[in-house]
Amino acid sequence: MSGPGYPPLNQPPYPVPQPGGYSVPPYPMAQPGYGDPSQPAPPPGFSVYPQPGGYQPVPIAQPVGYQPLPTQSYQPGPLSPPHGYQPAPTNPGPSPAHDPHNQVTPYSAVPTGVPPGLEYLAQIDQILVHQKVELLEAFIGFETNNKYEIKNSVGQKIYMATEKNDCCNRNCCGSLRHFNMKITDNSDHEVIHLVRPYKCASCWCPCCLQELEVQAPRGTTIGYVVQTWHPFLPKFSIQNASRETVLRVVGPCFASNCCGDINFELKMKDEGASVGRISKQWSGLLKEVFTDTDNFGIQFPLDLDVKVKAVLLGACFLIDFMFFEKTGEVSQRNTVLS
Repeated sequence: MSGPGYPPLNQPPYPVPQPGGYSVPPYPMAQPGYGDPSQPAPPPGFSVYPQPGGYQPVPIAQPVGYQPLPTQSYQPGPLSPPHGYQPAPTNPGPSPAHDPHNQVTPYSAVPTGVPPGLEYLAQIDQILVHQKVELLEAFIGFETNNKYEIKNSVGQKIYMATEKNDCCNRNCCGSLRHFNMKITDNSDHEVIHLVRPYKCASCWCPCCLQELEVQAPRGTTIGYVVQTWHPFLPKFSIQNASRETVLRVVGPCFASNCCGDINFELKMKDEGASVGRISKQWSGLLKEVFTDTDNFGIQFPLDLDVKVKAVLLGACFLIDFMFFEKTGEVSQRNTVLS
């Protein structure tokens, strides 16, 4: 006998009657189509999986020359560092702007109306003036033209000053001689011109006191240094191009100090508050005794007019000639009386 639900042996294995009046095949049969190994392979892009209801999509023919668009690959965005992360400190080399071997650091924007070549003065509040040693003058006492190096506070040379004078005037008139002095920059371009006329030096003759004219550029007067009469103290008026007093310079009664500096105070025009100074610095015993090479320091407010700074530079040279210049065996003057 056959078991319930199984067809007789002489019948095909399907369909199998089920309770309820319907029948199903005992196992799935391969349907003819693309799943049949005997059929050819489907075109590229065609799904071989059977769709619901027996639907099979028709492949879409692409036009000739069609190229699919390239796909965009994913690029991750920048990652933010975790909270509290600090990058490792770098160790940069020394800045060239602070290298003392450089000649001059580049200057930034300066106010208008500054004479050409004086732009650097707008950024500094101190100048060093070093007189160069002349061997002929040091050994035999023959007076030569003075030469100075003008430097900033870190020793970088910014200007060069050279006296222009003749031999007879230098050795006959001594420190009272008139002169023209040429101040050039590092490119040998003249930026300041000083003119000192010949005048006597006596406190008993106040009508003919020392004076220095400052030009920048040459031929354009920007100020004057004029000696102010006083019976004991060396005094000078710093004037602008209109001969209006802007500042005053007041020196000590006795312009000599062993092993120390000699200060000429820079004051307001009412001689009240001190805003700077011109200092004759001690150069050492040998230089002070056997030569007249002097070192000066000039201090002034940083925001002072550039033209006034240039006039103060001229005042430094006038003070050097009046009180610290030696000719032959004649010593320098120490007071306004000598």
